[in-house]
Amino acid sequence: MKKPTLKEITQKADGMPLEEAHRWLLELSEEFGDSVRKIADKYYKRLEAERKEIERLKAMMAFENEAREKGYCFIGGVDEAGRGPLAGPVVAACVILPKDAVIYGLNDSKKLSPAKRDKLYDEIREKAVAYGIGIADHTYIDRVNIYNATKKAMETAILYMKTRPDYLIIDAVRLDLDIMQKSVPKADALSASVAAASILAKVTRDRIMEKMDVKYPGYGFAKHKGYGTEAHVEAIKKLGLCPIHRRSFTSGLFGSETAV
Repeated sequence: MKKPTLKEITQKADGMPLEEAHRWLLELSEEFGDSVRKIADKYYKRLEAERKEIERLKAMMAFENEAREKGYCFIGGVDEAGRGPLAGPVVAACVILPKDAVIYGLNDSKKLSPAKRDKLYDEIREKAVAYGIGIADHTYIDRVNIYNATKKAMETAILYMKTRPDYLIIDAVRLDLDIMQKSVPKADALSASVAAASILAKVTRDRIMEKMDVKYPGYGFAKHKGYGTEAHVEAIKKLGLCPIHRRSFTSGLFGSETAV
């Protein structure tokens, strides 16, 4: 029988589950020596990284599991994106994950690259028991203030869900809903369902602001997403406020002049 090349061995290992591939490579290394043993070592490091990631994800389900132990079935994580920007809406999401959900790389959206958020956005929507998105636009923010607009966006996200949560994990906001709620500071970094919600909210809002960049060119919305960066402030000084700027955030700084 022809002896397989290292490339062929690696290709075959790549088609196996990590643990199985590592075990097979170790057995093979007894015949093929150090060259295959080095490949086995790489698989071992990948296997250890996967185990650590699974442990991290299990730890992020602690609040959800605590709620299940109390008899709750549909635990929703709630988070928002866009409280601080000078322009655009605030967007909220609520996500119910299955008990055994494993979504590699799931984390607070602020700790992830745009490409990673986009990938996780699709996976979360695919694996979630249910999810909802709520949006409060700039005019509503100006009318009721950002805190109340955030609450409205969160409540809307929950009301739009195909499965109603019976327990909510949320950071620093008390919603006017007849659902048990647990406040967890920094919840987007500690709870899997809240982290998932933070990603859905962030990606949804970013995509809205990218569309606004086309509609209102010159402000750089696709880049800074409406936040008060130096470039954004300079654009406002040059062009004036556009229709999606939050007057309650900007009028004291730039006046009320609106760009056409």
